[in-house]
Amino acid sequence: MGLVLRRRGQISLEFMLVFSIMLIMLLYSVKNVGFDSSSPSSGTLAIQIALEEKSVANVIAGAIDQVYAQGPGSKVTVYAHFNLLRNSEYLSKAFNLTSPQVQLLFIGTRDRLFPIGAENSVIAVAVAESGSKPTLSGPDRTGVWVQTYFLYNSTTQSKFMVPLNPADVPGTMRIVVEWNPELPVSMAYNATSKTLYINIKPGA
Repeated sequence: MGLVLRRRGQISLEFMLVFSIMLIMLLYSVKNVGFDSSSPSSGTLAIQIALEEKSVANVIAGAIDQVYAQGPGSKVTVYAHFNLLRNSEYLSKAFNLTSPQVQLLFIGTRDRLFPIGAENSVIAVAVAESGSKPTLSGPDRTGVWVQTYFLYNSTTQSKFMVPLNPADVPGTMRIVVEWNPELPVSMAYNATSKTLYINIKPGA
């Protein structure tokens, strides 16, 4: 009987030793994967940033669609909120960038950046290396696009882009969209008032 007790005690100690080693290895691997809330992994960041890009693009595209539906002379003001897109460190980590830049784009159907699958003009919110074009499709995409009801197919200026350093992206951006038949299609940002101005002109 005494021999059995010793064997059971030996097995228990060995089990505890193996279990402790496995637990330490598990905790180390989990930390390396990056599930620590203070330091999210690049994959997690990329997903969260894409969701924010989608939210902002939806706000802008929705305002354009509302103005388009109301007709000439209409004007709409909305607000978009930014969080992760203001953090240069997060953008660099998520997309492996050296000098990240936030880009707000209004893309016509004749532009080379016009995404496959879209029919009318699109609004895209993206991140790219400063001075470079974003990737709007495929597994390595760094931006999100939303289609509008406004068909813009000019070849004179096929797209409009507002590039912003992450530090210059406001927490809340005012967006004013109007349909002024006397003005050309345009998109411009006023850093002082933190306002993005867009004019649409169907048929232009």
